[in-house]
Amino acid sequence: MEGETFLWMIRHAPADGIAGTIHAADAPADLGDHAQLEALRQRMPRDTASYASPSRRTVETARALGLEPALVNEFSEQDFGDWTGRRHDELAATGGKAYAQFWSDPARGRPPGGESFEDQVVRVRQGLSRIGAGPATLVVHSGTIRAALCIALDLTPQAALRFVIDPLSLTRIDRLAAGWRVVSVNQRMA
Repeated sequence: MEGETFLWMIRHAPADGIAGTIHAADAPADLGDHAQLEALRQRMPRDTASYASPSRRTVETARALGLEPALVNEFSEQDFGDWTGRRHDELAATGGKAYAQFWSDPARGRPPGGESFEDQVVRVRQGLSRIGAGPATLVVHSGTIRAALCIALDLTPQAALRFVIDPLSLTRIDRLAAGWRVVSVNQRMA
């Protein structure tokens, strides 16, 4: 791919639902943090390409930021399979050995019927390869941003899971001719 790419990656607003739940793709966004949304609007580049995961909360967040993003399936959150829609505390109590084993190696572990974080990194790499030169805004998930950081910094997936990516935070990375550059991670403006 020719030219430099400058990525403003924004994690979606919190899911509007019960905390501690592995939310499905149709979970709505809680767009109540008006100050942070406005601060992000002011910080984002103008008139650029915009992309989002097809999840409802990413699309709603993008639209609250004044964007009409192209939807990119590769930017979806990690698929937690049979655990989607369930709470972590419930799974810890009733999920048995599979849930405990998953957390012993979350980069390679696969929830029943789901995918590993390593699988997500492969998907995100494919999605990033589709973004052309110039500035672009991505409204995506914490796992998607961690995967992009894994790629940019040439980290192991296990190491990339150490990043904290808060709702409505900004992470900036650039794809340059000489390789990737990380500008900022998990910035909150308000």
